[in-house]
Amino acid sequence: MRQNKLDVHVRWRPLNESEAAGGQIEQQRGAGTTSSLSSLSVDCPSTGNCRAWMSPPAFQSVLGPHDDNAYVYESIASPAITDILRGGSCNFFAYGHSGSGKTHTIIGYDYEEDSKLGLCLAASKKLFEALDSLQARGIETDDDECRLGIGFSLFELRRNTAFDLLNERKGCHIREGADGKTHIRGQTEMMDGGRVRVQPLTQRACWTFDSLREELKQSFGRRATGSSTVHDQSSRTHAVLKLEIVNRRLMEARAAVVERESELVPVGKRATDIAIEEQTKGVMKNAEGAWVVNPDYQVNQTRIDEADAEKSIYEARVAAAKEHVDTLLSSDETGCLGGKMVFVDLAGSEYQTEKGAQGVKQTSQERQEGRQINTDLLALKEVIRAWSADEVRIPFRLSPLTMVLREHFVGAAGGTSAMIVTVSPAKSQYAATLNSLKYGSLVGMASS
Repeated sequence: MRQNKLDVHVRWRPLNESEAAGGQIEQQRGAGTTSSLSSLSVDCPSTGNCRAWMSPPAFQSVLGPHDDNAYVYESIASPAITDILRGGSCNFFAYGHSGSGKTHTIIGYDYEEDSKLGLCLAASKKLFEALDSLQARGIETDDDECRLGIGFSLFELRRNTAFDLLNERKGCHIREGADGKTHIRGQTEMMDGGRVRVQPLTQRACWTFDSLREELKQSFGRRATGSSTVHDQSSRTHAVLKLEIVNRRLMEARAAVVERESELVPVGKRATDIAIEEQTKGVMKNAEGAWVVNPDYQVNQTRIDEADAEKSIYEARVAAAKEHVDTLLSSDETGCLGGKMVFVDLAGSEYQTEKGAQGVKQTSQERQEGRQINTDLLALKEVIRAWSADEVRIPFRLSPLTMVLREHFVGAAGGTSAMIVTVSPAKSQYAATLNSLKYGSLVGMASS
């Protein structure tokens, strides 16, 4: 079994026009003496007591300002495609301060030109090409129910709430279930016959790259922005995008699970109500105020047992529906059904709390959000450290971010995963850049 590993890369973005006059940070890449990893040193731009900083050998690669998105994809994400087509999973994170190029790297701002596509769109295009090739070679059946496509979900995490960007940004609850897994649940819908349907996070199936690109473009435009310590249009949320190889049969089977669960709700509630009613009638208070057996009432155990038996039938239906999903995934002839790529555009890391280097004033709520973001990012570092070391206990409960990523870390065991630390070369952003590099080096050392 391969060890869990997360490669860390650094990507320097180009200077923009407003930063050119202020000068550029001097940086130099070095190779470790006992490792294939690279170190990175940056010179302090001030003339005070500030000293140059050098990282330990922690970075898999260092990408320069002239390396476009296509090069980043080929260098970092492309090797994972083979694993995904075998049903595997992988995670890609973009970490950095506000304005350093995280969203440009993960999503991209030009949805048409191949060299400017973000990692998620470049990967989905390659996956569609591979799926089309499978169909052309006859590996995939002509049955429309088994036609392979890509299902994607997209949500943003702001403080303790997830917002479904494929469902008009509706809020979702983050809950840990009895199965030990973290579930993201949407709106509760009351239906006929007392049924209650709890909508799962939206997953939309796309059968062509063009349709996925258009859906992603529209949904990502709903992401919230706010003021950071750097600028006033910073992404103040963590965006999590999941691509999964699906077919219509799998999507229908998952919808059936939700339907069976909705049917179980009124039956389960009735069984609970009957048990409580019978047990309540079976006790009474005595003269001293203590609860004792009620001699005038005999608990109707038959009624309780009948309600429990009906509940068991519906529970079995839920279990059968879930088992059918598992069977579809395990019996897939192509071997790629259920393969996942998860892309996380982390909120901009904060290193100040009052006023940023560019003079952007934050509200108290935005400063509070900044503290929560930092808490999430520190928790992520601890999870990566424990996951890479294959520890028995991985602290997923440290923050909402690590809770919702639990499934993806567990599923990516032994696969290809990476973090891209995006940094600005502007001298005015030296403190933020240094903070990002230090975080990246700690993650790189922990997972090396």
